[in-house]
Amino acid sequence: MPITTQSELREFFGEPSKVARKKQQSKLDKHCRNFIALSPFLVLASSGADGSADASPKGDPAGFVAVLDDHTLLIPDRPGNKRVDTMGNLLANPHVGMVFFVPGMNETLRVNGRAEITTDEALLAPLAVNGRTPRSGLLVHVEEAYLHCAKALVRSQLWNADNHIDRKSFPTAGQIYADQVEGLDPEEMQRGYEERTRTGLY
Repeated sequence: MPITTQSELREFFGEPSKVARKKQQSKLDKHCRNFIALSPFLVLASSGADGSADASPKGDPAGFVAVLDDHTLLIPDRPGNKRVDTMGNLLANPHVGMVFFVPGMNETLRVNGRAEITTDEALLAPLAVNGRTPRSGLLVHVEEAYLHCAKALVRSQLWNADNHIDRKSFPTAGQIYADQVEGLDPEEMQRGYEERTRTGLY
């Protein structure tokens, strides 16, 4: 039987605990700042004007997201595939949700807010890597932040190396692209993919 109303949702699941309600912060406290400083990876969710959703991974050395103050984050935009799905969404709907990960930690940090695109060179200069300043970045104005419990990562055993697959058991990215896009050569695509991954990170 589908759940279609807020009242049905609450009746089925019950009320959150006091801690679950109270742990939500309206700013980045010392624990949030420390978590972000240790994080090399996050997933950023956004949605377009039509309500369609998108989630994008962002990664760099730990601490790559700059905490400008208690209410503001700056995420550098590194070279990619130029789809700019997230940025396109933000032009219509600035709301974003993020989940920060720290390798070895089962807790995650959830941060929600509003984002805007910046090309301010002075602002972006401190985020340069290998002498290359990002051309753009996302300024996130934080509205909510809270530590998410460990259950999902404990269940998944995400950090357990014994669960890592043999990469050769799964098709290469080049093969997948060739299967999905007519006319591509899988070996040529894979060579280009590996070269871009090696030389095009920044």
